[in-house]
Amino acid sequence: MRTRSLGTTGPEVPVLGLGCMGMSDLYGPAVEEDGIATIHAALDAGITLLDTGDFYGAGHNELLIRRALRDRREQAVISVKFGALRGPAGDWLGFDGRPEAVKNAVAYSLGRLGVDHIDIYRPARLDPAVPIEETVGAIAELIEAGYVKHVGLSEVGAETIRRAAAVHPIADLQIEYSLLSRDIEREILPTCTELGIGLTAYGVLSRGLLSGHWTAERELPADDFRAISPRFQGENLRRNLELVDALRGVAEAKGATPTAVAIAWVLTRGEHVVPLVGARKPERLAEALAAVDLELTDEDLAAIEAAVPAGAAAGPRYPEPLMEHLDSEH
Repeated sequence: MRTRSLGTTGPEVPVLGLGCMGMSDLYGPAVEEDGIATIHAALDAGITLLDTGDFYGAGHNELLIRRALRDRREQAVISVKFGALRGPAGDWLGFDGRPEAVKNAVAYSLGRLGVDHIDIYRPARLDPAVPIEETVGAIAELIEAGYVKHVGLSEVGAETIRRAAAVHPIADLQIEYSLLSRDIEREILPTCTELGIGLTAYGVLSRGLLSGHWTAERELPADDFRAISPRFQGENLRRNLELVDALRGVAEAKGATPTAVAIAWVLTRGEHVVPLVGARKPERLAEALAAVDLELTDEDLAAIEAAVPAGAAAGPRYPEPLMEHLDSEH
């Protein structure tokens, strides 16, 4: 598989990464063996970048990755988010970016993953009570000590990116980016390009909306994030599915699926952009892999733009209370 560098200082990774969150949390019930089979299928296909968070399933996701990487650790580039605080019922309690919290969190992640270092370590969100310089400085100390290889960021704006990069080189920014979520093109993406920072894009299928498999009749369990996501509600969902139908027309003309076209579009946004695929089963991963060899011409890109214009999505990407935690939106 082709590779891309995560910025000027980060690791070389395949053009696709695997987001592992849904194997443990936030998208309803998941079968652990399916998750392990998906990770194995990804490694076999050359996808080595695995993204997780220590708060996905209260550590379950890291333990799942540990099982999947038994005897295969050397094949994987492990990216871990930290700092999100959750209660025993899964409720969200805020974020902690204090230096002592950073070092405490990495100790537990190393233990759950069963590794001696984490390849990319990043705060899940900006802690408004802690300057980003302090959080990044703590990760830099972990790098000096050999517990972490690279600093990453997640869902922060251009000013925060610049402040963080002044403390230590940043490998990549992880942020939502898809045909339905393009606000980063105004300032955040150019800032990453200017500073030589990679971008790992999550939500490239807008949580399944752009896959072409979603229907208005689909019922969601209460523990599925999409049950409260504005883009999956009522009139918003109807309008967004109309956009997907238009994208399906472009895909069919290419002999491809909406999934492949949506991911291939993200791949065209820069040589420093790496889409994260949130597959939970090997068959969904196989569908996403088709994007790697799908060449989009200028005519294709124009047709995609006409089908799903920038700003066309109905509804914000998170409910309002969660949008408040996104430095990238302020």
